[in-house]
Amino acid sequence: MADPAADDGARTTRTIVVSTDATTPGLVCAHHHLYSVLARGMPAPPKVAHNFVEILEQVWWRLDAALDLEMLRWSAMLGAVEALEQGTTTIIDHHESPNAIEGSLSVIADACGEVGVRVIPAYGITDRHGADGAKRGLEENRRFISEGGRGLVGIHAAFTCSDESLEAAAGLAQDLGVGVHVHVAEDGADAAAPGRLGGLTDDRWLLAHGVHLPDQHGLAGTVLHNPRSNLNNGVGYANPVRFVNPVALGTDGFGASMIESFRLAYVMQRDRDVTATPDTAWGWLQTGHDLVPDAKGDVVTWSYTPMDPWHVAFTDGIRPRHIEVAGEVVLEDGTCTRIDAAEVRARAAEQSQRLHARL
Repeated sequence: MADPAADDGARTTRTIVVSTDATTPGLVCAHHHLYSVLARGMPAPPKVAHNFVEILEQVWWRLDAALDLEMLRWSAMLGAVEALEQGTTTIIDHHESPNAIEGSLSVIADACGEVGVRVIPAYGITDRHGADGAKRGLEENRRFISEGGRGLVGIHAAFTCSDESLEAAAGLAQDLGVGVHVHVAEDGADAAAPGRLGGLTDDRWLLAHGVHLPDQHGLAGTVLHNPRSNLNNGVGYANPVRFVNPVALGTDGFGASMIESFRLAYVMQRDRDVTATPDTAWGWLQTGHDLVPDAKGDVVTWSYTPMDPWHVAFTDGIRPRHIEVAGEVVLEDGTCTRIDAAEVRARAAEQSQRLHARL
């Protein structure tokens, strides 16, 4: 699949690449929420959440509403540092900050750029805060991409948007020549998504989760599999081998260790089908290079050899030692070269305290 942030009409045929040495291309996190990095250690919600919608209401929708742009800057920068330290050179990010919309995508892009990590952000529009909030989200997507930013148009999920907002987002993406990044049927609360999105999608769309999609759902685009998040939220197992769509791996905000996501994707598939091999999940990992072809030219040298799926699936403690992004060394001996990672962590901790105080 071609870059979902571009419309050059190109499509690629991918074969699974197995490394016989300690190097791989840069890894791609196909679905992240960099705004969530500062959530760690946040105060307990007002009441215990008993289902997915309550988790959104009690945790994530309270957190995103408390964000300001300074918090977002350090959350994104820390997320980029941690991504690089795990061999992830590209992040496809899905963002929401309803009280700090304007300029938010540029903040994310600039923060990741300082670290040397490639990012393709999108603002996830929603009608949860009224039609004006959805329009402001659309305008942020339009502004960022029209000013030359490499991004996608974002939709939170069909179940939090009106039909008018869904159509507006799809139309904007068409006008800008990019794809749409959207949560789809993550939980039963969004089970109506295929019918509501039908006729709007194309191959550039990124369909995050898909747990409750029927096998034949009729939506075009790449399914983004997030096994750890799905387990954590108790929403079920997507079993993505059932889809005809391409499948890529994400984290849904649980860091950016794509090796860990690969391992978990493999064992979850194995739980469903004891004949499954690591090759399938490794292929999902490499679908990231179809989405963002630039990352395939990045070079990651790891602490282990060989970096092939049958070794990596069963070997703990593998870390990158040296990373080149677009020909520039951005990590050497496991240390970021562009920024002081310790300072980033200290500044992020300060912003985390500010954020938690608002909750």
